[in-house]
Amino acid sequence: MKSTRAGVSSRARESERSRSTPIWCTGALKRAMNRYLRPAIVLINEIGFLPVDKTGADLLFQIISGRYERGSTIATSNRVHKQWPEIFNNDSTLTSALLDRLLHHAETVIIAGPSYRAKDQVQPSA
Repeated sequence: MKSTRAGVSSRARESERSRSTPIWCTGALKRAMNRYLRPAIVLINEIGFLPVDKTGADLLFQIISGRYERGSTIATSNRVHKQWPEIFNNDSTLTSALLDRLLHHAETVIIAGPSYRAKDQVQPSA
């Protein structure tokens, strides 16, 4: 009975430790980062649709920096580059470094006009 209790207690402590240990303090971060660094091409869709906190901005920078001149990265956004610091917690330094790596060797395509998703919606008469 004592060994069973010790086993349960041991698993409970392990589970509790894994919940309180941030991902960047484990091998899980390296494995997660490799999922984004290995592919020949990565698409990051709708940057700026939601704000990114400090940790998220740091991790995204690590991905962009790790892929720099090693793999293709496509990023879409409805925001002009001048507005990107607002997305990344107003961190102009990080945003500048991220854009520097993302835009070097890049082709920027600006698409203007009405939304494709809204094309079938009826416009109100004036």
